[in-house]
Amino acid sequence: MPEKHTNKPENTNIEKALLGQYNLDVNSILREAWQYTLQSRMSINLGLAFVLFLGVIVSLTASNFMGGIEAVLLDPTAMSLLNILVTIAIWPFLAGVEMMGVHHAQQQQTRALMIFSYLQRGSWVALCALLTSVVISLGFQLLILPGIFLAVVLSLTIPLVVDQKLSPFQAIKISILSLRFKFFQLFRLYLLLFIALIALVTPIALFSDPMIKPIAIMVFLFGMTFLAPLYYNVKGIVYREVFCSKDELDSNVTPNIDERYNSNKPNGSDDSFSA
Repeated sequence: MPEKHTNKPENTNIEKALLGQYNLDVNSILREAWQYTLQSRMSINLGLAFVLFLGVIVSLTASNFMGGIEAVLLDPTAMSLLNILVTIAIWPFLAGVEMMGVHHAQQQQTRALMIFSYLQRGSWVALCALLTSVVISLGFQLLILPGIFLAVVLSLTIPLVVDQKLSPFQAIKISILSLRFKFFQLFRLYLLLFIALIALVTPIALFSDPMIKPIAIMVFLFGMTFLAPLYYNVKGIVYREVFCSKDELDSNVTPNIDERYNSNKPNGSDDSFSA
């Protein structure tokens, strides 16, 4: 059975989002995201494990051509090039993880193979990830606050590229113009997740005892199997609240999404390009 799109372009709520006509309740979002995490965290965790494995393979392979990982770490230019290569390699798959959160927010089941479902938009996704990274980096280099602002308001660019089939430039523009209205709510939301991450990392940094450190690492890894899916589920709920039409969500709920993501254009073509 063909998969129903999570939010077809004709059902979008972008016009209202651009006017700030949406609500974000931080506590409600966290509670809902936690429920989705408890119910279906395995698909996100497996997807992230594949992305991590791919990133390591690309990093090691590319660094070997640049004189080894130690040489790359000492050369800022080589390090930047390596980051670009890793970004291009992993983000077409990471987009699938992002969309798992969107599907969970719309009460759809997911599976790990979703990371392969959006490769037809992979070139646009990689370009968007690169542009977003550059913009955020510039913000942090100018002053810390602009970097934080841009990191928050650009957090939904990838779902816009994938789900709404926008170009990277359109996604960046719409994400900034829409999310600026609720910056403080979003900042609080992401800050709470960041604090949870720090809480998991702190024991590893504090304990140097060879008997305790492995336990701290295991606690960190176990905690991340909840925190990482929670993060993507939170983003999925925010995307739903900001850009999805509430009237269309109920009719778009489907029991599973086993089939690949298909273009909704009449001729089956897509506006993606090949890198």
